[in-house]
Parts: sequence; C-alpha cells; structure tokens
Amino acid sequence: GHEKPIARLRTLLAENRLPHALLFAGPDGVGKLRVAQALAAAILCENAGERPCGRCPQCRALQQDTHPDYYELHPEGKAIKTIKIDAIRQVQTEAASLPLLAKKRVIVIDDAEAMNEAAENSLLKTLEEPTGAVHFILVTRAKSSLLDTILSRCMHVGFGSIPEAELARALVQRGIPEGTAAELAALSDGSFGRALALHENDGLKLRDDAAKFLRERAQLTVQDVFARGAAMEKLPREQLTEWFLYLGMLLRDLLVLYEDGASPLLYHKDLRADLAAMLADYPERRIAALLALVRETDRRLQSNVNQRLLLEGFFLRAMES
Repeated sequence: GHEKPIARLRTLLAENRLPHALLFAGPDGVGKLRVAQALAAAILCENAGERPCGRCPQCRALQQDTHPDYYELHPEGKAIKTIKIDAIRQVQTEAASLPLLAKKRVIVIDDAEAMNEAAENSLLKTLEEPTGAVHFILVTRAKSSLLDTILSRCMHVGFGSIPEAELARALVQRGIPEGTAAELAALSDGSFGRALALHENDGLKLRDDAAKFLRERAQLTVQDVFARGAAMEKLPREQLTEWFLYLGMLLRDLLVLYEDGASPLLYHKDLRADLAAMLADYPERRIAALLALVRETDRRLQSNVNQRLLLEGFFLRAMES
C-alpha cells in the first residue's frame, strides 16, 4: 500500500531534493516505520540504478544491522515508554559525526510523540541547524503531540489506513485462512500491525470477552465485578488496553446499527446479530456514557495506577450507566 507517498519519496530521492527532516504520520501498524527503514536504505545505497539494491556493501551492512551511518531510536520504559533528553543527546552525537561508510547519515526516531518536553526542545536545536550529511525521519501516530516548531521544520508525509480488501489479501499471503483474514481485516481499522497482533495475541478472544461483558452487563452483581476484576488484573497492560479498544469499537458499532441495521460500516460484521439483539438494553444515552467511561479508563490505564482498583471501579460504574 501507500503508493502515493512512496512515489513522492522516490521522486524526491531521484531528483536529490529529499529534505533533511521528514515526518511520517499516520495510524499505528500501517507500515510507517517500514517505509522509513526502506527510505533510509535507499539513501545509503550506493547503486546507480534502483535503490535500495539489497546487494551493495551499504545494503548488506543494513541487513546485518551493522551500518555505522544508520541510527534508529525507540522509546524506552516499562509502564510508560518515553524518549528522554539523554537519548536525544546521543542522536545529536550521531548527527554531528561524519559518515563512515556512506555519503550520508540517516537517523530514524520511532514514536516521536513519546519525546518529553526537554527532549523535544533539544531535538529542535539540531533540526534548526541541519547539515547536508544527515537526514532525520520522525515517525509518529500523533503529530499533534509534537511541538509546532518541530512540525514546521519537517516535510510531512501522511500514511492512511490500508483498505480492508487489500489488508485481507496481505493476511492470506501470511498463511492466515481467508475467513479469519477477512474477520481480522474488518476489526483492525486498516492497520496491518493490529491485524497481526489480533491473530498472534489472542485478540479475537479479547474481543469476544468484551462482547460478552456487554451482553451480561445488566445482570452483573457486585460479586461478579470483583471476580472479573481479579481475573483481568492478571492480563498484561497491553492486553487490557486492547480489551478497552474492542469494547469501544463494539459500542461504536451499536451506534452505527441505530442509524442503519444493514450498514456495511460495522467493525464487527460477524457479530451483527448479537449486537442488534443488544440494542434494546443500550439506548444512545447509555452508549455515550459508556464510551466516555471507556476513554477515561483507557487514559488512566496508561498511567501508574492500581489495575485491580481501576477495573473494579470501571465495572461498578458501567453497571450504573
């Protein structure tokens, strides 16, 4: 996918007009980092024709993760991953060094929105004083989180969601059965990475559990709340985040069904009948209240909270909504 942005980058590269700083922005899991890595390989490649060639010393060094002129930075941390100023200082050291093997250096910063304020201000100084020997590629899912001054110094390249049919075909090529691939593509909101995570990390089970919660919400007792909170507390934070993501998507589908019971816009097409049966228990006012509660709980889940208490509080408030 992403034929238009890739074609644009190819043209800029061929005409030697590639700017010193680029910002790749788009949803999670659509291939932004992969395109950034491919562009870095093309910049460093010494082949006179198609780049990257995959055969020259530059390309082989990149494939072996030993290229001295390529640097890739990712956020670090356990509960909350961030990019701190020390990491950006290392980036500045890399940017100030002369190329050793290629004619240019390339620095890729993944999840750039994870930079804290000090890190952003430090990076800004480097972007304000570019050299011709280095290219920066910032990859982000939330460019609005970055400083306007950083945004103004980068060429923006947008990446949209992958069409559902194209995504399903790609999943089938990975050996996933057609029926499962179609289901995963419908649920992943155009994100190949999310579709693979659904397949590999029991995401469909999490989705089905979220649907089960919606079916049983009205009959839950306080004892059920404590039991469910104790069971879900054992899930990794990433899986809990996914559970709330699917719950929000299911609630969104309920709103779609209010407008059109035959709408093709459902994420969970395979659950259409189940969701339609729930409408009697979910007036639009209740759906709106639950969506707000899901957003609030998901936001708090990303901070340093007691997961058991957070979950129990969510279920108790959901019972009352």
